[in-house]
Amino acid sequence: LNFGIERGSLVAIIGDNEAGKSILLKVISASEYQEYGEVFIDGIDSKKRRSQVTSKIGYIPHELDLDPWLTLEQNIRFSGLLYSISLETINTRMVQYARDLHIVPYLKKMVKDISPGNIKKGMIIRALIHDPDIVILDDPTAFMDAESYRHTWDLLLNYRREKTVVYVSQSLQEVEEAHDRILVLEDGKITLDGSLDRILGSTFEYHQFQIEFESLSDELFDKLSKLPKVKNASRIGQSIHFYGRQRSVFFEVLNAAASTVMKDIRVQKLGLQDLMDAK
Repeated sequence: LNFGIERGSLVAIIGDNEAGKSILLKVISASEYQEYGEVFIDGIDSKKRRSQVTSKIGYIPHELDLDPWLTLEQNIRFSGLLYSISLETINTRMVQYARDLHIVPYLKKMVKDISPGNIKKGMIIRALIHDPDIVILDDPTAFMDAESYRHTWDLLLNYRREKTVVYVSQSLQEVEEAHDRILVLEDGKITLDGSLDRILGSTFEYHQFQIEFESLSDELFDKLSKLPKVKNASRIGQSIHFYGRQRSVFFEVLNAAASTVMKDIRVQKLGLQDLMDAK
């Protein structure tokens, strides 16, 4: 596994369960040491100079890890003090971030009495309190409703170009909406790397196809799905869905099915879900 991340970029990492996404974030953030190889942050070896590296990073794990027997603000303040940030600065930043995320009323509540979505917001504030150059988030909007999702991304996108943001998400729609670059991780290796358009362009040239027939027989479906350029054909009712690396495949399917009555033809732009389904 070998890759670099540009300063000030917004990088999303996706992949199947057990692909290695969370452990990769832990290694990059220096919260867990790698068994082999090296990780460099701003040219600094994170294993040899861990304290220097961690001061540059704000890390939000997937699991909720705030102390339940402290208030939200006590958790955040304690983290800030570990980085030798003054109390005045901590309090100023904390209140501003809490306003941005709409959780000011929860600051003085015990964490055990706060919803998981608001705890996650508190973890984001904790990670930002020492003003890190790099923010690493494992599923940043997990447990959040739609409004909290918007508030969180409004805050994170404010730091676009100013901070390097690396995150893992289970929501492909979230990744489509917020990225400069997407890394697709599979079995501990990066199999695709680039913007959404570049990734989709390198696989299926942006499109999926659907043809609805008046009657789609088993024989016709088998015939169409076995055409050389048809990829991942599936059947839903009287419709055949398939992908094609070249748009010419669409016309080959039409020619092969010319003797059958067609009711509807659709060509749609691919999304990440289509890519992951087709892998």
